[in-house]
Amino acid sequence: MQMSQRAMITLNLLDHSPGIRHAFFTRQGGVSCGSFESLNCGFGSGDAPGTVARNRSIAMERLGFSPDDLVTCYQIHSNTVITVDEPWRHDAAPRADGLVTAICGIALGILTADCAPILFEDAAAEVIGAAHGGWRGALGGIVEATLDRMEALGAKRPRIRAGIGPCIGPASYEVGPEFRERFLADDPASAACFAPARREQHFLFDLPGYVENRLARAGIMNIERAAHDTLSEEARFFSYRRACLRGEPVYGRLLSAIGLHN
Repeated sequence: MQMSQRAMITLNLLDHSPGIRHAFFTRQGGVSCGSFESLNCGFGSGDAPGTVARNRSIAMERLGFSPDDLVTCYQIHSNTVITVDEPWRHDAAPRADGLVTAICGIALGILTADCAPILFEDAAAEVIGAAHGGWRGALGGIVEATLDRMEALGAKRPRIRAGIGPCIGPASYEVGPEFRERFLADDPASAACFAPARREQHFLFDLPGYVENRLARAGIMNIERAAHDTLSEEARFFSYRRACLRGEPVYGRLLSAIGLHN
């Protein structure tokens, strides 16, 4: 069961350990204006860098961390995962789509605008992870790569809990036949994540369902999803696809974060 507030969403599954804090932040409660209103946390969005930095500070304050504790990567829709030993400046962020750490005082952040943010924790091992679950990364193995990195730090898959944050919902994600074929070629069972769309030879893709299936297939038994659609819930979330459908050149980025707290 999920618990939500105006500016952030948490999942009960990830709330069981007092030493681990997490949040899927909405677009509300920040200082950006216009298309970026208001908690835009993406430096690559085109928003003023100082404004984005202030929004990140606001988010970290809500989570109980300092702004310098937050680390994010330059996301490239890959299956590359980085082990974080110390924070870095945002302009020195490595090209990757997953982060793991066992260091207290670090908050791992993922930026999305329809893709699925995935937060992981093994409270017993004090190991956490965060992954950017776009369709390319999910198909390419970002879930499994993140789990492998967590295990290298001492995590055990039977103990790992995974939360899938707000992302584009299946009712909003129409795709063509060639998109579906990529998934079926990888695993015919992926057909369960596609439903017929109104347009002939088009389908509705269940991205969070696909991510959940990958997690379960990788041996994760404790999984919870946030029941939100970033495209249809405009007041709460940024959406890349919504911007594209409207011909808007820019869009904000949502921050999801998990950290080990002293």
